[in-house]
Amino acid sequence: MGTSSPSFQPLYLQIKTLLEGSLAAGEWRPAEAIPSEQDFAERFGVSQGTVRKAIDALAADNLVVRRQGKGTFVATHTEERTSLIRFLRIRRNDGVHEHPASRLIDVRRAKAGAEAARLLELKLGEPVLVLRRVLEYSGLPTVLDEITLPGALFRGLTKAKVDAYRGSMYSYFETQFGVRMLKAQEELRAIAADSGSAEVLRVEPGHPLLSVDRVTFTWGDRPVEWRRGLCSTRHHHYLNLLG
Repeated sequence: MGTSSPSFQPLYLQIKTLLEGSLAAGEWRPAEAIPSEQDFAERFGVSQGTVRKAIDALAADNLVVRRQGKGTFVATHTEERTSLIRFLRIRRNDGVHEHPASRLIDVRRAKAGAEAARLLELKLGEPVLVLRRVLEYSGLPTVLDEITLPGALFRGLTKAKVDAYRGSMYSYFETQFGVRMLKAQEELRAIAADSGSAEVLRVEPGHPLLSVDRVTFTWGDRPVEWRRGLCSTRHHHYLNLLG
C-alpha cells in the first residue's frame, strides 16, 4: 500500500495559495493595489497577522510589492528595476551598473522541435515564435538571445510591434498578451562560438562563450518561454545572488 505525504499547511500558506489563485485569475491587474490586510482578514475569517505573513510570502516570491504608506500592489514587469534585478544576471567586470540596449534582429514563425516541445510542454510541430536579439553594453554586443515562445499565446507578435514598444520585453509580454513571467530555471555551460554567433558578438569562431538556457514559467508553473543566451565574458560575468 502506498503512502501519501501530509497535506497540512500552516494557515498563512493556505491564505497565500488562495491569494495566488486570485492573482492568477486576474482579480487584480498588474500594478493595481490589492485590498488591505483587514479586508482579507474579514474575507477569509482569519487574523490580520496571518494575512500579513501570507502577503509577506507573496512579496518574497516577487508577486506583490509593498510600498510604505501606500499599500501593496501587484508586481509588474513595467517596473524596469524589478525585471532587471530578477532576470538579468550579466554584470560588467568593473562593477559599473549599466542598463544594456536591446536590439531585436528578427522574428520568425516555426514548428516546435523536440527540445522546444519538451521544455515548453508542447506537441512536436506545434507553432512557435523564435526571436533573436542582441544585448549591447556601451555599444558592444555582449549577449545573443534566441527566445522561443508558444505561438498560441503570442498571436500577432511581430518585429515591428516589438520594436515600437517602449519597455522591456517581459513588460511587452505582460501588457500586450497578458503573460506574466513569474520564475525561471537556468542551466549554464561553456561552449565555443560558432560562425554565426561569432559574427554577431564580434569574436573569433571558437571563442569561449557562456551559454545560459532559461525556461520561464507563468501561473500554475506553466512554461511559456525558452531562452538560450550566448554571453561573451570579455568584459562581463554572470552574477547570481544566493540566500
